[in-house]
Amino acid sequence: MPTQKNLPPTLFLHGLDSSIGGTKAQWFRLHFPHVRMRNYSGDLDQRLSQLEEETADLDRLILVGSSFGGLMAACFAIRHPERCRRLVLLAPALNFTEYRPPVVPLALPALLVIGQHDTVCPPDLVLPLARATFCNLEVRIEDDDHMLHRTFPALDWQRLLT
Repeated sequence: MPTQKNLPPTLFLHGLDSSIGGTKAQWFRLHFPHVRMRNYSGDLDQRLSQLEEETADLDRLILVGSSFGGLMAACFAIRHPERCRRLVLLAPALNFTEYRPPVVPLALPALLVIGQHDTVCPPDLVLPLARATFCNLEVRIEDDDHMLHRTFPALDWQRLLT
């Protein structure tokens, strides 16, 4: 098993109305304490600026984004694909009105997990945008809702975070 020192820098990006006090952030602190997180605030551009500052000296990033955090992860990867190792997008808000996929889909590995009962980021709106964004995309449509409370802890985080 890799030591914490050898693990790629991993960041959890919370949702729009969430924080690092939310359920997923607490779960990461308990099970994967090396996952970095901070509270983001403001609109998308402000949050991306905060993420840029936070990751200025980091490469090989694993970005785990939940909802609006998934949108942030996708936007960051479009700007800096060479700095990203993998994205894990949990019910990502790619259906946000300002989001546009890149002209050429990104080749970096991305896992998208979405609930078939998600009414905030419905799969029929999110999946076409995700497929236009990533050419190395794994999609898991689960029997869950937007929060992914049933699905989230059961993901193979040991593999996803190394």
